[in-house]
Amino acid sequence: MAARFVNIDRQTPMLLPPDLRDWVPADDLVHFVIESVEGFDLRGFAVNERGTGDAQFPPAMMLALLIYCYAQGTFSSRRIEKATWRDVAVRYLCADAHPDHDTICEFRRRNFAAVAECFLRVLLLARELRLLKVGTISLDGTRLDASASKHRNLTYARAGELIPQLEGEIRELLTKAESADRVGETDPRTLPAELARREGLRDQLVAARARLEEQARARAENERAAFEAKCAAREQREGKRKGPKPKPPVCEPRPDEQTNLTDPESRLMRKSKNAAWQQAYNAQAAVDADGSALILAAPLVNNAADAGQLQPGVEAVSVELGKVSAVLADSGYGDGAQIQTLQAHGIEAYVSVQAEAAQLGRTHDFRPAHRRSERPVAEPKAPWRIAMKAKLQTEEGRARYRKRWSTVEPVFGIIKAAMGFRQFRLRGLEKVRGEWQLVCLAYNFRRLWKLKTEAGRAPTVSPRAFRARWPRRRSRPSRVGPARLAHRPVRRDDFLNRAPRMGTPSTLTPTSS
Repeated sequence: MAARFVNIDRQTPMLLPPDLRDWVPADDLVHFVIESVEGFDLRGFAVNERGTGDAQFPPAMMLALLIYCYAQGTFSSRRIEKATWRDVAVRYLCADAHPDHDTICEFRRRNFAAVAECFLRVLLLARELRLLKVGTISLDGTRLDASASKHRNLTYARAGELIPQLEGEIRELLTKAESADRVGETDPRTLPAELARREGLRDQLVAARARLEEQARARAENERAAFEAKCAAREQREGKRKGPKPKPPVCEPRPDEQTNLTDPESRLMRKSKNAAWQQAYNAQAAVDADGSALILAAPLVNNAADAGQLQPGVEAVSVELGKVSAVLADSGYGDGAQIQTLQAHGIEAYVSVQAEAAQLGRTHDFRPAHRRSERPVAEPKAPWRIAMKAKLQTEEGRARYRKRWSTVEPVFGIIKAAMGFRQFRLRGLEKVRGEWQLVCLAYNFRRLWKLKTEAGRAPTVSPRAFRARWPRRRSRPSRVGPARLAHRPVRRDDFLNRAPRMGTPSTLTPTSS
């Protein structure tokens, strides 16, 4: 008997208009994203309230589009635009509307503050669903590539050497252009392009040196108080032997101090001495360690080390979610003053005082002999480190700190491997912070949807009830006319002029109390 194949006919048109709800599974994340976003107060999003110009896409649709695409690993605005044509779930979400990449990128760039507010609203929704109860949190950071090359870094001294060289090349090109104009031999369009390129690079180098000088002055100003305190303490000592004089702060940048020409606020970082250098930002995450694994706060800094980020990371968790009772962190967050401040506010800190790799050891060490370290692990000497080591050696301390590995580390693994986010698309510290908030918001939607699915129950808060819990802010009065929010209403029930179906699956269904 001959082989049988399914008939593939692309020429015969469909007899009835298609309904994309038949093609999107009922348990798809897109349903949860749509109905959750429609329950948020979106008046903080930037819209054209004058009603002039082209019609706008509704903020609810644009926000849901960004959240769903980020959760599925699509981050580029051009890829998101393409997904509105090729992805069935995205096309259903947009109700057959197709915002271009400029509109998507502009909406993302202008609404980071409103996205941060929605980040809190999702966590409040999780608390309403009894899926989140703030208590113990895990704090950690990961390095994500900036939208810049590490080869665009240069030092203060090298920038000073290149500026005279470029000025000489510019004078040479101007002389060459004048000679060519008199003779008429050279293409007049070639020299201006070369001249503009060198002038632009020279201006970048001048700005880079000025930026490094400003950073050096700010650093010296911050160090001045500590310098004066050391001088006063030295003067109070009795006798002739008062020790060496403290060195005053230096207002000039060091010759080897670097900056990046593409993204000046990014920094060269590496995870360890065995890792490669990368132009990156340090993305922090405070994760619930009591079972939900939701990200409660997502600060971001451009410091390579995590030192000094323990207290700011805990304070970044909103008080509306509840009070933090304990924080878990690795040795990079060790800071005696911050730990003492947290404990004074009733927050227990469990911070490793030694590198975890050194404490655990290796049963089978595959490193060659010259790469192994036979030195014993140094014992802590600071009083707070001795007390912290004793606390972590207790049964309760070991049980609590063990949660850190299974809570915050998988979160970064999901963001990098499952979602595929390893590099920022925007530049500048504030914009990158906003993009990191959006990534963590998409992760929380994925996680909340998974928790809801595993619980085997539909969330018990309807969009209307969720919206009523937080009063809307007063909108600004329109001076010219009402805002036009769409080129046509976004109606998914009337997709391609088909009557709405009865019994459409819903992910947010109210329950009787």
